[in-house]
Amino acid sequence: MRQTAFLILIIFSLSEVSGQMPPGDGEGRMFRADTLCLNKTEVELAKQINEYRQSRNLPAVSLSASLSLVARVHVYDLSKNYKHGKTCNLHSWSAQGYWSSCCYTPDHRRAACMWDKPRELTEYQGDGYEIAFYSTYQYNSAYAEATDALKGWKESRGHHELIVNKGKWDTADWQAMGVGAYGGFVVVWFGEKTDPAGVPALPGN
Repeated sequence: MRQTAFLILIIFSLSEVSGQMPPGDGEGRMFRADTLCLNKTEVELAKQINEYRQSRNLPAVSLSASLSLVARVHVYDLSKNYKHGKTCNLHSWSAQGYWSSCCYTPDHRRAACMWDKPRELTEYQGDGYEIAFYSTYQYNSAYAEATDALKGWKESRGHHELIVNKGKWDTADWQAMGVGAYGGFVVVWFGEKTDPAGVPALPGN
């Protein structure tokens, strides 16, 4: 049976953020922003998002090495450690890594755990805003997986508004985008600051 889920970060004011631990000293880090190379699904996803934005007379968003690193680490963590059917949603981070962990719940009480991930894991100093998708379907191409994820987000008002700067995101000026895809999990991060780390490498380059 095919299972699909997708989530969006919604901003709420926070009166308390708890249960977080500082990241480690770097031991065991899997990726670096300056050497990160996107996989085929990630490349296709970024391409489709920017084509969709441009079809609505919006500028393309530059790929970000830093936000793509955050995205890649997150999909790896989700693939290895996420437990479906629990209270924690796809914006959660496990305690099995060098990052601060959190159980992201519908009340958004620990949203800062997610907003702060770019600063925690990279030199990127802006907030990060994530949309996430999961499917058990076995896609036969990178194009098919990226298309399905984007289709799901386009059919969800909150996701769609973030991608095309509508609603509460109408004043957001996306300057950086990170993409991650692994193990059925697909995430995209958006930020309003440019990335000093530049763009990630593409397959074959």
